[in-house]
Amino acid sequence: MKRRDFLGKAGAAGALIGSGLLAGCQQTDTAPAATPAPAGGETIHWKMVTTWPKNFPGLGTGANNLARLIGELSGGRLQVKVFGAGELVPAMQVFDAVSQGTAELGHGAAYYWKGKTPTAQFFAAVPFGLTAQEMNAWLYHGGGLELWREVYEPFGLVPAAAGNSGVQMAGWFNREINELADLQGLKMRIPGLGGEVLQRAGGTPVQMPGGEIFTSLQSGAIDATEWVGPYNDLAFGLHKAAKYYYYPGWHEPGTTLEGLVNRAALERLPADLQSIVMNACRVVNEDMLAEYTHGNALALQQLIDDPDVDVRPFPDDVLRVLKGHTQDIVDELSAKDPVWKRIAESYYAFIEKSTENQRVTEVANLATRSL
Repeated sequence: MKRRDFLGKAGAAGALIGSGLLAGCQQTDTAPAATPAPAGGETIHWKMVTTWPKNFPGLGTGANNLARLIGELSGGRLQVKVFGAGELVPAMQVFDAVSQGTAELGHGAAYYWKGKTPTAQFFAAVPFGLTAQEMNAWLYHGGGLELWREVYEPFGLVPAAAGNSGVQMAGWFNREINELADLQGLKMRIPGLGGEVLQRAGGTPVQMPGGEIFTSLQSGAIDATEWVGPYNDLAFGLHKAAKYYYYPGWHEPGTTLEGLVNRAALERLPADLQSIVMNACRVVNEDMLAEYTHGNALALQQLIDDPDVDVRPFPDDVLRVLKGHTQDIVDELSAKDPVWKRIAESYYAFIEKSTENQRVTEVANLATRSL
């Protein structure tokens, strides 16, 4: 596997039991109403904990949609109550809460759990890596989902893709980034491998839940932050705390959100309800990407029109250095960890297969819009 060559140049279905997409996913920005339980039948109640603020656009509403779909598709036999970050457990304890059975279901992002297993980061986002469309291809048809389940199996968890934000933004900065030296000493909220890359470049990565970002940026506790993209960043009011808005999101080119299911709770369900839970995750995975594609288009224009916001590209020279650091980190961990190496080989082998197709399809087609 020649990752260095690639970096220089540029399946399982969603169900644990059963297959096929379930149709119909209508957005809601409020907590889902309980589906009436079937007359005379047993009603099973689950709790879902999330890493997101309650009802937050895209992320929080995606969790709500997942709960609603499970209730509707089960005919009310399985009902899920959603708890936002901090309501039942803190945002960064979702993995443990579902693993230990405090909640049967969780919604978050796999790179938050790198302290549990570094390999989890591959199933959220890798800098300069797979886009949302490519992530879905790798997970569902390229063996990625099987690897993900293997990684989470010792924790008593069954993971599923349950949303995607698409290509993110590089983030909000309270100073200009014109050269590599401008990253020296920069305190930035940035999770996952992106944080490790920033550290190699001289910055200081900080991990914090979304609910703490605005005040930390406004107070100067951090100098910069990435969150998601225009849709969510505007909702958080980050444009009121920093001026410079950089793109593209080199650190998160297609971030997969995850549904975490407690394995024992899942296996206690009858087969049809197991299939409903896992396929509902897949429906939300597709729908959330559509929501972000639409929401980002509207929100970005609003930010561009704001005279107090400066939207600008990250310098190419800085991106080249960050890409080099990414390559080094992946190679170093591959040399130390055989599981990491096996997942990295699968991940980058798919990138190598996909890149030429993307060049002559998606990239080429987008270029025609400027003709």
